[in-house]
Amino acid sequence: MKKLLSIIVAISITCGSFAQMGKVTSALSFIDQGLLDKAKEALDQALVNEKSKDNPKTWVAKGKLAQECFKSENPKFKAFYKDPLREAMEAYEKALELDKKGSIEKQLKLSNTYVLLGNDFITQGVQRFEAQDFAGALQSFESNIKLASSDLYIGVADTGIFFNAGLAAYNGKMYDKAIQYFQKCADLKYEGPMPYFLIYNSYKELKDMAKAEATLIKTFEQYPDNQDVILNLIDFYMSNDKLNEAFSYLNMAKSKDPNNYTLFWAEGVLYMKQEKYDEAIASLKKSIELKADEYNTQFNLGVCFYNKAVAMFQKANEIMDVPKYNAAINEANSVFIQAIPYFETAATIKKDDPDSLRNLKELYFRLRTVKPEFQAKYDEVVKKLENM
Repeated sequence: MKKLLSIIVAISITCGSFAQMGKVTSALSFIDQGLLDKAKEALDQALVNEKSKDNPKTWVAKGKLAQECFKSENPKFKAFYKDPLREAMEAYEKALELDKKGSIEKQLKLSNTYVLLGNDFITQGVQRFEAQDFAGALQSFESNIKLASSDLYIGVADTGIFFNAGLAAYNGKMYDKAIQYFQKCADLKYEGPMPYFLIYNSYKELKDMAKAEATLIKTFEQYPDNQDVILNLIDFYMSNDKLNEAFSYLNMAKSKDPNNYTLFWAEGVLYMKQEKYDEAIASLKKSIELKADEYNTQFNLGVCFYNKAVAMFQKANEIMDVPKYNAAINEANSVFIQAIPYFETAATIKKDDPDSLRNLKELYFRLRTVKPEFQAKYDEVVKKLENM
């Protein structure tokens, strides 16, 4: 009789366990039917019951439900989990932790669960990036990277996700993270020199100019024939007043691309920084020959003639001999006049550009006694500036 009683107890315990796991089976069935509310109700019961809450199958079911809630268009279902994909990943991890026989690992591999979840994280990352939630986007892409590194991920990891993670970090001003992911892309030769440029910009944002320069030099070593790399080096050295280095790379760039108007513009700017206006004028005129409708070139050429004339005017003021003084002033005025067409063209290219108009206002006023027609032009420019 004692023996029979123990058998009955064992049977009742087993039946109770089956009853609770039946909730998990029902939840999976409801998921397949798209009845996610009913699936959630059944699963919530299974997750609090002592007989089923530590069963790995329960957690696999939760992972599947959370994934489906993420993909659902129904706001009600989407609201079931605050961050459904993270809940899904944690649920699968919990299932593996509870799995003592290895059956769950096989199941997840066979169903390609980690690949599908990884794809969902990519989708989520893109959505968050487009919504300018860059921290969230980075979290999504990093979750994909984590899944792709797992033995349960059956497939080849997408290198582009490192780039996406870098972009999310960069746009979110998490520059150290951005450097980490872009360096990974650079090591894998993904997207050519672009990751290096983004590393360079990240270091600039961090005010680490030594590492920014080192990055550009390394990029040049990797891609010596890439014109964008050379242009970035020129720009860096120009911006940091390292003119000898800038000229060195500029000459290299011109030898590779002798008809690039940008290079002659850059050369003109370098000469301007050294106050070598005649050399600057020659370079900028060559740039205009190659491309006449470039605002910066026209404006800078006007500035060159203006600055050259100012220097001439200052020297003239040192002359004591009246005839020589008058001759020097006339010569300076003739150079001032040469600046005018370039500022006029700049104001045409960049419609009614205030900077060009202010320079023209001063020149017309200064030269109105030399050329009376400039009085009318002065009045016209004054009106334009007043109406801005």
